Amino acid sequence: KLFRTMCVACHKVNGAGGRLGPDLSRIGTARSREVLLARIRRGSEDFRAGFEPVTVTTAEGAPIQGVKKNEDLFSVQIMDTRERIQGYEKDKVKAVENGKKSAMPVFGPDRLSDSDLDDLLRYLQTLRGFDPTVKQQ
Repeated sequence: KLFRTMCVACHKVNGAGGRLGPDLSRIGTARSREVLLARIRRGSEDFRAGFEPVTVTTAEGAPIQGVKKNEDLFSVQIMDTRERIQGYEKDKVKAVENGKKSAMPVFGPDRLSDSDLDDLLRYLQTLRGFDPTVKQQ
């Protein structure tokens, strides 16, 4: 229930959920409880390729935030916060600013109690992989 409330908008598990953050279907085998706890409570300075935070400022001055999916010398493609893939020619925008910190929000005790954090960590540790032959509920 906590995952559905707080995480599923950005993270996918077993084929369901958001695409802004990494798929967590195997997170229980990939990360220790301590690493998960630190990422949830303190956020993260690093991020995986394809999930790099970026802000594109259009020629009109509107900032568009998202995660970078591809970039070359002339263009950048991002997935915006509404999960739309957008492409921009760099010479037609004011700025392309790479984020320094993961887009993952910090879930301090004011947003997630210690008890709820423990429940969420227990759930994440059960995620050992997606089997496409098993029908999802």
